Amino acid sequence: MSFDPQTLRYDAAGLIPCIAQEAATGEVLMMAWMNADAVARTLDTGRVTYWSRSRQAFWVKGDTSGHVQHLIELRIDCDRDCLLALVRQDGPACHTNRRSCFYTGLRDGNEVELSQPIV
Repeated sequence: MSFDPQTLRYDAAGLIPCIAQEAATGEVLMMAWMNADAVARTLDTGRVTYWSRSRQAFWVKGDTSGHVQHLIELRIDCDRDCLLALVRQDGPACHTNRRSCFYTGLRDGNEVELSQPIV
């Protein structure tokens, strides 16, 4: 069965959330947005491509930082309104130079920094 990105359920702005997860370890790395063209580009190139809402432009992860996300598999959730990208991440995924964007934990009502930037 061939896949058509138009069959996904996008929000009013034409976007769908995509969670990036390290394929080898299951570590959740980040969440960003894709539009139908970004989904198609990701599948065509094997490089995860997002849609930058602030720049209103495609964002190929790693083009400027070198911290590339290589697509292993793209998964669709049951409602077809969220994606999971299983990736092989080169270097940190977060713009703060951390492995994951989810580096702040909430413990006993306090924010706790769980990881330091990669030096």
